[in-house]
Amino acid sequence: MALLYVIATPIGNRADLSARAAETLTSVDLIVSEKPLSSKKLLDPLGIKTRVLPVFAPGKRFAINPVLAALKSGEDVALISEAGTPGINDPGGVIVAAVRAAGHEVRGVPGANAAVTAASISGFPMDEFIFKGFVPHKKGRETFFNSLAAIESAVIFYESPHRIAKTLTALAEHLPNRYLCVARELTKLHEQSLVATCREVAALTETELPRRGEFVLILAPSGFVPQD
Repeated sequence: MALLYVIATPIGNRADLSARAAETLTSVDLIVSEKPLSSKKLLDPLGIKTRVLPVFAPGKRFAINPVLAALKSGEDVALISEAGTPGINDPGGVIVAAVRAAGHEVRGVPGANAAVTAASISGFPMDEFIFKGFVPHKKGRETFFNSLAAIESAVIFYESPHRIAKTLTALAEHLPNRYLCVARELTKLHEQSLVATCREVAALTETELPRRGEFVLILAPSGFVPQD
């Protein structure tokens, strides 16, 4: 039976692609990617010549039919996102659900994930956490920040460089004394991570915390205080 492989790709450092992932991407008949042009930058240097199709068809519809057709004809398919693990805050889950509904087997090839990578270096208790994806842009933004105070476990969310300053200011206003881990450009040349209160992080200058790159924010569990 043909398989759909859900394959994690590096979030920055290309050396993080596992040997199993590279072997699978070489052996499958089709790769479905969130952003094929970005994926080719990863695949080409590795000599992977597998055909790549976009996740989206024209009109922003999911390209499910080509995936199902390939699987029905006996071809193995790999699903990858622009970076990290497919289905985690990206559209890959829709394709996985359609493939499962059609009766095909799905297997995961684990690897990099920005949220888990940041959690591992935060020093916060991570026995329990809530993942929120990206902070809402406009609608629901105030509700989002108001709701954080009621969550006692760690909370992980993403933010873009264009809105990070506003988000840090909002966190300082709503939860000034709660500890926050900020990680940006994980595994890349300018990787940076730090832990301080929300108020302290919001007060950092552009030199101390450049507002550039992709950000992962982790709100510490309620009552957490770092050990001296």
